[in-house]
Amino acid sequence: MRDAVIVDAVRTPIGKRNGTLSGIHPQDLSARVLTALVERTGVDPADVDDVVWGCVSQVGDQSSNVGRFAALAAGWPEHVPGQTINRACGSSQQAVDSAAHAVMAGQYDVVVAGGVESMSRVPLGSARQTGQPYGPAVTERYDGFAFNQGIGAELIAERWGLSRQRLDEYSAASHARAAEAIDRGLFDDHIIPIDVEGTKFTADEGLRRGTTPEKLSGLKTAFKEDGVIHAGNSSQISDGAAALLITTSERARELGLTPIARYHSGAVSGADPITMLTGPIPATRKVLRRSGLSIEDIGTYEVNEAFAPVPLAWLADTGADPERLNPLGGAIAVGHPLGGSGAILMTRLLARMREKDLRYGLQTMCEGGGTANATIIERL
Repeated sequence: MRDAVIVDAVRTPIGKRNGTLSGIHPQDLSARVLTALVERTGVDPADVDDVVWGCVSQVGDQSSNVGRFAALAAGWPEHVPGQTINRACGSSQQAVDSAAHAVMAGQYDVVVAGGVESMSRVPLGSARQTGQPYGPAVTERYDGFAFNQGIGAELIAERWGLSRQRLDEYSAASHARAAEAIDRGLFDDHIIPIDVEGTKFTADEGLRRGTTPEKLSGLKTAFKEDGVIHAGNSSQISDGAAALLITTSERARELGLTPIARYHSGAVSGADPITMLTGPIPATRKVLRRSGLSIEDIGTYEVNEAFAPVPLAWLADTGADPERLNPLGGAIAVGHPLGGSGAILMTRLLARMREKDLRYGLQTMCEGGGTANATIIERL
């Protein structure tokens, strides 16, 4: 059976809402990482079978098949196609999964997978401003529930007994871990500088150094007056993009490229769409069954920090080693540009695996509607 390998992975720095990247159209931001990917690898864009691109809010500036027009914006040949995937927050992780599946099936030989989101330009919820996002049958099935992720996070915290103090401690630690990783240059190999009005933008913009649980304790809760979820223990609204080059080992050799990781296993699962954010738990079980590996075999885990209860509930349910969970920080510290986050998590996973010479890494993301992707890669 053919394999699928990752040859290279690049991302932009993550920009904060209305920050440095907000003036760049998401198609052009996507083109920046596509250009960097071919410059670094030497691959001819004409040889790319498809651009598989994640994007969540596909309205306004993100409405017209971003994957296709990103390739055109990068100056790639017109015969190179592109598609745009929406699996909510897991869109670009699904893009990586789908690209790997197509390569392994023999339908593609060279694929670029990734994603983008400019939440400054296309705010979260923009797609719901017209029409009825949830049809009558779904709202009747769930008794008119509004499918609010913040309320889902509150329900998870209550179910797993996660206090505000515990959530704030975790969130402050996310900032500290991200700051340490940045200071040690662990992301430097994957981040591409973005030129903005003559200045090179090279570092994630949302990081708040010196964040403490005590500082976070003063923030007002966002979804319930007596709740535990607030801006400081939730992911940041952000802008960013990332891309990976995926091919087979054989084709990589023909192109003179050295793969950095092999796509080992992938799975997607659904969960209760009201609590919504527990999907990574069954998705992780499923991908471990499929892989033949145990949680102890995995050297590092990236569980997207949509809200602090998500990775903490996952940790409690799986029995995973807490020292291996999000060791380089996460979306609470540096942001969550929805459609780009899955591919960004993959760059972070690769950075940790390289640093510690780890064989296996796992990433998983909760997604709106109660689905979740889980992916295992093997370092080569």
